[in-house]
Amino acid sequence: MKRFFGILCLVLFAAFAAAAQCSDADRKALEAFDRAWGKAGESGEKVALMNVYADDYVGLPGMQGKAATIENTIKTFEKDKANPSMADKVLHDNYLITCTPNTATITHRNVIWTPNGAGGKPESFYTRSVHVLEKRGGKWQVVSNAGHGLDDYMTLGYMENDWVNAIKNRDTAWLEKNYAPDYTEVGFTDGNVVNKGDSMAALKSDKTVFEDMNLSDLNIRIEGNTAIVTGVNWMKGKDGEGKPFETKYRFTDTFIKRDGRWQAWATQATMIPKPADTAKK
Repeated sequence: MKRFFGILCLVLFAAFAAAAQCSDADRKALEAFDRAWGKAGESGEKVALMNVYADDYVGLPGMQGKAATIENTIKTFEKDKANPSMADKVLHDNYLITCTPNTATITHRNVIWTPNGAGGKPESFYTRSVHVLEKRGGKWQVVSNAGHGLDDYMTLGYMENDWVNAIKNRDTAWLEKNYAPDYTEVGFTDGNVVNKGDSMAALKSDKTVFEDMNLSDLNIRIEGNTAIVTGVNWMKGKDGEGKPFETKYRFTDTFIKRDGRWQAWATQATMIPKPADTAKK
């Protein structure tokens, strides 16, 4: 499984490189198209769906055509409309979009909340979708679509990136949800050990502005309901006094699976000296 995750990372890296062919405006327009497609399905808008799917559309792995796909979407809409409290809720994020003037590939994660999960309890789970589009008659249409669930390795890989973005954007709601109640962290500048409450309070009061963050060298190991992720986090921004900084540290994150989902349990980081700092010693 680790080998598969490594191959996945290489594929995603290649896709990121190819994404350079798309302008920001192209990617925004394609993401808007994808979100409008999702809303049309949730609202049972059959006419809109007829325009979204190409006549020769094929959905994988069932090799389902346009008519059957739209029919199943409308059936789901009618079922959810009749019993909205039992309807799944789907959030799309982590978009990766590549395109040429007449073709496009849209990949994104789906965060699905269902009221009737394992043991009849509500739960969230993750899948990933890959859409292939072609521009026909001056408008985009979906010609193929594939989806699959995410295993624990992929879920944790996404979770690490979500964590970085939560810190960067001060998304305390994400941290509150995904830090375990007994979460602890070891500060990489002072070595102090703090709990979940202290960590959240420190983030809220911190004046640091993070302009960019980037993860690399991710390695994920899982044993039962416990996982360890190591990697490198590069960050750039301005400190509380407005002074620019750029730093890199190696981290070890420990996760635990409780109530059917992974939660951050502990983290520790060590700053990586810059070459100039090492040379001075």
